Amino acid sequence: MAQETKSSIPPERWHLRLYVAGKTERCQAAEKNLRKVCEEHLVGLCTIEVIDLLEHPALAQGDQILAVPTLVRKLPEPVRRIIGDLSNTERVLVGLDLRPGHIATNDYKH
Repeated sequence: MAQETKSSIPPERWHLRLYVAGKTERCQAAEKNLRKVCEEHLVGLCTIEVIDLLEHPALAQGDQILAVPTLVRKLPEPVRRIIGDLSNTERVLVGLDLRPGHIATNDYKH
């Protein structure tokens, strides 16, 4: 009988939604910083959806967006929100409830 190891536990899928308002410097920085976090900590596990509220303003109400840029972690639950340009990687990791290096090596248990 095979024993289950940490590496045989399927990793969680992450769905992140970034709300922006146009191509402002702050919104572009938030998208760049988010992609960097995903490349370093959620390798192959992350879906990023960027929503421009200038094009789709009605979508702000569903996730209760009060400021931009705002990152919303849709999955895994619970939903979490981070406002700002996501330049402080440590703050982003804490806000997403990520521990550095754990997802990328499949050692993370939520």
